Amino acid sequence: MTERERLMRNLSAYDFALTDLHIYLDTHPDDKKAEKALREYENKSSELRSQYEEKFGPLTVRDDGGNRWSWISDPWPWDVQEG
Repeated sequence: MTERERLMRNLSAYDFALTDLHIYLDTHPDDKKAEKALREYENKSSELRSQYEEKFGPLTVRDDGGNRWSWISDPWPWDVQEG
């Protein structure tokens, strides 16, 4: 597994957990342990997203830092040689 794949897999896992925790907290709003976990997962997801974007570019058009065309800048994903 490449570093890119590893980062994307970890980010996806944390984002899935965040969605699940949000749904859980909709029905259990007083669960302090779940709220704490949510904050921790939000921090970790943000950290992983930053790592990914620093190395491989923005994940979505919205993650462009103000330049709406930066997501199409070279190199394209298939041009990157990982080793």
